[in-house]
Amino acid sequence: MSLSLSEWAEAQLSEIELLSSMFPTQEEFEITDQMALAELRDFVEGSTDTPPPSRPQFVIKQKMESACINLGDINLSCTYPYEYPNVLPEITVRCSDLSRAQQTQFHTDLNAYLTENCQGEVCVLSAVEWAKENAHLYVNKSASSTATASKKESSSSCPVERFTRLWIYSHHIYNKTKRKNILEWSKELGLSGFSMPGKPGIVCVEGPQTACEEFWSRVKVLTWKKIMIRHREDIPLGEEGSSGECMDSLRRFTGFEEAMFDPHGNRGNHMDLGQLYQFLNEKGCCDVFQMYFGIEGR
Repeated sequence: MSLSLSEWAEAQLSEIELLSSMFPTQEEFEITDQMALAELRDFVEGSTDTPPPSRPQFVIKQKMESACINLGDINLSCTYPYEYPNVLPEITVRCSDLSRAQQTQFHTDLNAYLTENCQGEVCVLSAVEWAKENAHLYVNKSASSTATASKKESSSSCPVERFTRLWIYSHHIYNKTKRKNILEWSKELGLSGFSMPGKPGIVCVEGPQTACEEFWSRVKVLTWKKIMIRHREDIPLGEEGSSGECMDSLRRFTGFEEAMFDPHGNRGNHMDLGQLYQFLNEKGCCDVFQMYFGIEGR
């Protein structure tokens, strides 16, 4: 369904306000055209009937780190076209550790991901999460010869393992086979966490980084309307021999379960988000609720 200009503007302002709350410092999130933002807000709030002449522009700055490779800073410069989110935003990726050719390929792949998974929806947060998840792949490509030459040196200073917690979002999880796969794969890989079927679908897995990555590689290739890692946590562990005890102490969940929260709706596919929030709060994970839904839980 096609949206009106005022609905596009409202979606744009809402996303900027969400990003501002998630990245509260100027070192993380910077509006580069404050006048354009003011004009957008005036139009949305009805102070003027004239569509804003300028387009909102901002930069999201993230420090990237993966395994033993420090990726430095990566900046995503974003400009909203008038018809966003009906069309994709204009995003430029800059990273000092990437060559011009690598940045071009990174940008091309990012746009391909957004086109396939986020067309017609606000997607800047999805772009940030995709960048955080995939940036190291491009650094590895551009520095593969260096990595091979220093493999022995790196292995002596790199932690044996990392503890990872992945928060996965899906447009919906209905299919019984997918639900069975999620349960079986998590147990096979020794991961704890939970899955919430319905619309939307939520999966959290935690455990060794390699096992979490294997779980994600299996899940993401299934047929989905939309699936993405909404948030991830990576925690370095100690040296070999002490990592097992440390990893267990970091777990928020005991085992893996499919969690249902008072299913309702015509198809019984909507969960009580208040109960979900309480569940997350009990596990010490309530901060992710806003990352999923853009509102504070209660």
